[in-house]
Amino acid sequence: MNVATVPISEMRRSRPAPPDGEGSLQVQLDPSMKIGNAKVFAVYGKGGIGKSTTSSNLSVAFSKLGKRVLQIGCDPKHDSTFTLTKRLVPTVIDVLETVDFHPEELRIEDFVYEGYNGVMCVEAGGPPAGTGCGGYVVGQTVKLLKEHHLLDETDVVIFDVLGDVVCGGFAAPLQHADRALIVAANDFDSIFAMNRIVQAISAKAKNYRVRLGGVIANRSAQTEQIDKFADRVGLNRLAHFPDLDVIRRSRLKKSTLFEMDSSPELDAVQQEYLRLAASLWAGTPGSAPASLKDRDIFDLLGFD
Repeated sequence: MNVATVPISEMRRSRPAPPDGEGSLQVQLDPSMKIGNAKVFAVYGKGGIGKSTTSSNLSVAFSKLGKRVLQIGCDPKHDSTFTLTKRLVPTVIDVLETVDFHPEELRIEDFVYEGYNGVMCVEAGGPPAGTGCGGYVVGQTVKLLKEHHLLDETDVVIFDVLGDVVCGGFAAPLQHADRALIVAANDFDSIFAMNRIVQAISAKAKNYRVRLGGVIANRSAQTEQIDKFADRVGLNRLAHFPDLDVIRRSRLKKSTLFEMDSSPELDAVQQEYLRLAASLWAGTPGSAPASLKDRDIFDLLGFD
């Protein structure tokens, strides 16, 4: 029978289900490439919501608690560690290209850079647009870190992941993470993206240890919409960072918030990051909540 004439329902019955839940084929990483004993967090959220700012300041907060921290940027824009290193560092893909993709020729200093307060920084980068998969990049990065034994000396690993793209490739950090964290603002678009990320985490949680740690409210004076969604699906709000000008200025100054001139509002934000880091280190309850249907989100948040 011509494949084009086979009913979709019959095709679904005749093929095995993907291992990470229904949907497109998933990227499978080498099972031997596990990240030692470090606590691993993967940070997701709508594009432009402040994931890199959140990730970098959280990395510093962990380092202020005496932890050895590694931050891995997983975005072709490769600016996750910009405020930590004060520059755009070469990506793993960049340096692999210089040695014709022979990783054995690389030294650790070729792709790992020390940032503020000792935070180690790596930018995985990404394949050229439309030509490859982000999962390959994540896999190669972790493989290099393992081969150079950097992960053996690390307490906390933070993956800062591209936008709300939750295809198999950019969901790959979830296969390494203990907890996924979602950064969201108090608006519909952020919450819609959060719902899709919840779907991805729930799929990965079926076969991996990752669980959803909770949501970090960012760039928002209020949190009532985030809290309404979180209560509905069973999420915890872990922290709240308001939309302050000092946060915007820190990015322009290539600085983390812990390097800015002291003020009452800045001191409060720093304390919130330190509290969040301490809470995550102590261990937050993990969950794999069920996401909402699109229409249910519209109904929940008051749209007609």
